Amino acid sequence: MANKETILTAEGLKKLENELENLRSVRRHEVAERLKLAISYGDISENSEYDDAKSEQAFIEGRILELEQMINTAIIIDGKASKKKNVVYLGSTVVVKDMETEEEETYTIVGTTEADPFKNKISNESPVGAAILGRKVNTVVQVNTPVGELSYKILKVK
Repeated sequence: MANKETILTAEGLKKLENELENLRSVRRHEVAERLKLAISYGDISENSEYDDAKSEQAFIEGRILELEQMINTAIIIDGKASKKKNVVYLGSTVVVKDMETEEEETYTIVGTTEADPFKNKISNESPVGAAILGRKVNTVVQVNTPVGELSYKILKVK
């Protein structure tokens, strides 16, 4: 089975690499020390400290594998192509206007790994992200969202 590509900005890749390094060099050692301490208490069959440490160890090892997979399949986006053509691409920062409320919003289109709606980073797979991806400035798009159909006009691509 082929691995799915992980779409990231250079900043997003750096964050994943830093997290991976922290898990490998710091967290693994912390959990190993917790396990040693829990084992020193004696009978591990009823030792909650041991069980907690083993659970954390399993989580960390799973996260390490997940991060390695994402980093190995990373596709880096930068948004430079959009500046030349006024077209929305991955990595673009886009100003859109809600046609009903007339409110303007600014979004950066990123891959799902980096999506953070609270920081206006939306996924290329989100309803709004998918609707505006590949579209030009001054285009009005219809977006099917959980709250109903919305219309947005693309005002600017940065």
